[in-house]
Amino acid sequence: MLKINAWKSWKEKEKEKVFSFAEEYRNFISENKTERKFVDASVELAKKAGFKNISTMKKIEAGDRIFKVNKNKQVIFGKIGRIPIEEETRFIVAHIDAPRLDLKPNPVYEDEGMVFLKTRYYGGIKKYHWLTIPLALYGTAVIKTGEKKIIEIGDKPDDPVFTITDLLPHLSKDQFKKTIEEGFPGESLNVVAATIPLDDDKDPVKKNLFSILKDRYGISEEDLISSEFEVVPAGQARDLGFDRSLILGYGQDDRVCSYTCFRALIDTKENERSMFCVLVDQEEIGSYGSTSAQSAFFQFFIEELLQKTGSKKSLRDVYENSRAISADVSSLFDPGFKEAYDPRNAARIHHGVCVERTTGGRGKAGSTEPTAEYIAWIRKIFDENKIHWQSSELGKIEQGGGGTVATFFARLNIPTIDCGTGVISMHAPFEVTSKADIYSTYLAYKTFYTAK
Repeated sequence: MLKINAWKSWKEKEKEKVFSFAEEYRNFISENKTERKFVDASVELAKKAGFKNISTMKKIEAGDRIFKVNKNKQVIFGKIGRIPIEEETRFIVAHIDAPRLDLKPNPVYEDEGMVFLKTRYYGGIKKYHWLTIPLALYGTAVIKTGEKKIIEIGDKPDDPVFTITDLLPHLSKDQFKKTIEEGFPGESLNVVAATIPLDDDKDPVKKNLFSILKDRYGISEEDLISSEFEVVPAGQARDLGFDRSLILGYGQDDRVCSYTCFRALIDTKENERSMFCVLVDQEEIGSYGSTSAQSAFFQFFIEELLQKTGSKKSLRDVYENSRAISADVSSLFDPGFKEAYDPRNAARIHHGVCVERTTGGRGKAGSTEPTAEYIAWIRKIFDENKIHWQSSELGKIEQGGGGTVATFFARLNIPTIDCGTGVISMHAPFEVTSKADIYSTYLAYKTFYTAK
């Protein structure tokens, strides 16, 4: 069942809103390529909109706008309604991490007059995508005094960039015989970092590199052990196509959903019920850490909220009377790879936000499947508000699969459904999204927050 192409139904004024919103989104993801930067930037925007840190508040009342940050890599924003949170609450949950390369704890080595940085890939990637493209480096090193040293190199116009080399085709006879997995082993994803020697001693280029790091950033080799360095594609997200209808950019899984649900919360007027935007880390690696969807941070936040609103009710009351969206991307039908999709159940570009009933793989392994009643309610509120939406699946049943954070909220007995923007070239260094689908996602999230 296909829905109508959104561009065919919108008038010029609405199309202008689509392009304006997409431009704001494109700039935001270009400037905030890591979890820390996304949290910092969203908090600053929230503060300008009147949001306050819940930790500084003794009492919370209807009309309050609140937020709470967890370890600089997870954040919850909320608007408090007149109805007590234990009676009816809405949550939209998205993740702000993205596939990338991370530096190992001892990453620097010299070989044949060149210094390289050893990496370990984060999340599901096709490793060959990351060779020979310009790369940027974002890092937070914490020295033993607790002071943080920040490094951001590769995205300013006059910055140097980094890269991972590949074998020239003239010498690739043996490489061509290998499978993709064998031809591009993870241990070979080593980033070129420097080549000028300091002197004639052992590892002179490495010595020069650390001289630069010490002089410019105050970082020693030992400090890299207590650091987080992310290697990401360099460059801005760009408009794609003659008609500028698409966006090509890094990290759109899942920052396209993170940004739209955050903006939907910021832009939505307060109403009777409370609404929350929950932005989590580490989804791409299973959500196991203290800043992930499995962390107790969400539970602690709700407990603090109950206490400061003066409620005597329990977490169970809040969970059982809530509704949630797992705001994560879905796969769009790619005409270049038709064999991977079920065309009757695949989402199409420009046809609106994707509602995905079944994730996981094969026999629905790892899937969180909402009830028919909850899906019917989602259909109802989207149709009543003229939201462009479509049902979707990741691909053919036995072609692969994937999961979302939905499971961690569904297990709390919160009705939860996957709903987000469709993506082409998902998990590539540069992913493709439709401006029409991005705007439809934003409108869908606003509707979810406010619909009865």
